[in-house]
Amino acid sequence: MKKSNYVFAYMLALAFLIISMLTAISVGSVSVPVSDIIMIIGAQIFHLPIAEQVDATYRNIVFEIRLPRVLLAGLVGASLAIAGAAFQGLLRNPLADPYILGVSSGASVGAVATLFFNISIPFLGLYTLPVLSITTALLTILLVLFFARKVDRTMRVETIILTGIIFSSFLGAFISLIIAFTGDQLQQIMGWLLGSVSMRGWSYIGIIIPFFILGSLLLLINTRELNAMSFGEERAQHLGVDVQKRKLIILVAGSILTGAAVAVSGAIGFVGLVIPHLTRRLWGPDHVHLLPLSILTGAGFLMLTDLLSRTIISPTILPIGVITALIGAPVFAIILINQRKGNRGGM
Repeated sequence: MKKSNYVFAYMLALAFLIISMLTAISVGSVSVPVSDIIMIIGAQIFHLPIAEQVDATYRNIVFEIRLPRVLLAGLVGASLAIAGAAFQGLLRNPLADPYILGVSSGASVGAVATLFFNISIPFLGLYTLPVLSITTALLTILLVLFFARKVDRTMRVETIILTGIIFSSFLGAFISLIIAFTGDQLQQIMGWLLGSVSMRGWSYIGIIIPFFILGSLLLLINTRELNAMSFGEERAQHLGVDVQKRKLIILVAGSILTGAAVAVSGAIGFVGLVIPHLTRRLWGPDHVHLLPLSILTGAGFLMLTDLLSRTIISPTILPIGVITALIGAPVFAIILINQRKGNRGGM
């Protein structure tokens, strides 16, 4: 793909992100003019006085309610999308996403256990839930890698996938067991499991950002290795790639991103499947560009998805996971059908 085409791709993806962000902030029970949104955000960034013509109500709606919600949705979408793109390249399978390795289930176990047992660590306070979710997500991927190595010392892709499926099934059964014993917390737990970014606030953005930066940087500095490994581990080794080391880094980085996203928003499926697949079909499989384009597109996608979830049957708010499943399931079916026909989904 020509360099000029990639420039156009980045401009298009960035425009999509900005339009999605402004639309998501503007639309709601109270509509806020885009011009006022730009002035309010600009005043906050540059510490300038807000123009008198901007309604004070708009300021509170934008900066205290909608902006943190929209930014959190963007960070979650970006995290899941780049992790999905990395896993699909590593596993050489367009059906792979962060959830196939059991990372989401691991994070969900930590969150559900925290809610069910009412765990509160004194020095963490309200941050107990996300910290434990991230911790259990990381423990899950480490256990998956440990057992995969015990079964197959070369840690082939097929072995990692099967081990992840086994762990995901086991952890899913454990979550179901906890739900079966749940009483008053049932609605809270079920709502969390279905995914949401409502009523999270700026503190949750502070929680996810360090993990988003760390995980994204680890993946972005391994894009060329991902390109090599997407053609097979043996070929990557011939090209001088330390396959085992790079595989571990990519798996851990993707798990950090997924665990952090699940921790702050609950389980939101199919983002890590749909966005990387569509981005690859549009702009090609080069991970040097695929990963950053997936970040921009995934962020904008989940911003719009969250907007749809809170407006489609307003005033009732649907879980984001329901919307992404309605969109993602048909795409999953199309990819599967194409695979059966011998089309590897653009890989």
